[in-house]
Amino acid sequence: MKKIILLFLFLPFLGISQSGKVMDNLSVVSKILGMERKYAVYLPPDYYTSERSYPVLYLLHGAGDDHTGWVQFGEVLQITDKAIADGKSTPMIIIMPDADTKVRGYFNSPDNAWKYEDFFFDELIPEVEKKFRIKASKRFRAIAGLSMGGGGSFMYALHRPDMFSAACPLSAYTGPLSMEAFKAQLANRNMAGTEAQLEAYYAKHSATELVKTLPAADLKKVRWFIDCGDDDFLFEGNALMHIALKKAEIPHEYRVRQGGHTWTYWRESLPEVLGFVSLGFHQF
Repeated sequence: MKKIILLFLFLPFLGISQSGKVMDNLSVVSKILGMERKYAVYLPPDYYTSERSYPVLYLLHGAGDDHTGWVQFGEVLQITDKAIADGKSTPMIIIMPDADTKVRGYFNSPDNAWKYEDFFFDELIPEVEKKFRIKASKRFRAIAGLSMGGGGSFMYALHRPDMFSAACPLSAYTGPLSMEAFKAQLANRNMAGTEAQLEAYYAKHSATELVKTLPAADLKKVRWFIDCGDDDFLFEGNALMHIALKKAEIPHEYRVRQGGHTWTYWRESLPEVLGFVSLGFHQF
């Protein structure tokens, strides 16, 4: 009888141990940006009961959201817990940074007055990979994101193929499709730069241009997973990116499912992303 009572009392703790944990009000002090920057983290179910280190996924939000987007609307806790429990995903840590405060976006500005990309690589990654038990190497580091964050996923992996084993852009903004479109975009955002700065920036932030100019050997260092709905307004850029990678003979996965630019679509994408990056984290 005592054993039954003890088991009954312990059951709630068993349930808790099967759930991961999300903290969405963490911050890192950035000297580069001159401010504190918020981020959220997902920790897998066994984080506090083990001493192991974990692979990491950097998961980027879209325009109009912040570091809480994947927590609140993307249901990252429930979806990742389920993927791990079902054996589709290896336990991993997920870092979700804020790219909406002060200046929106994941890149340095054309005039280099704002250096978010420098912050991401030089301050955020070293800080979180020291703070949490993260396996701090390319093989165990991946990046993904939606919309604006999909663009960040493309560019970060293209700019730094030495850093990420996999990149999973979802419904991604792939960068301006022409120099004229780029100048119009900057005018709408009240961002400026010299002609030389704009040309250099365009060459570095158009995904299709980068595929044409980067060495194929660098592009092949990353496992690519591209996913965009058939009714998404960013469909053209993703399709062009698929074609550019195909022409360059760069292995990649390209998925087109029914759907638009919605959280419903991205919540369905997240388990596929977790499974895809997990394959790279494993050894066969």
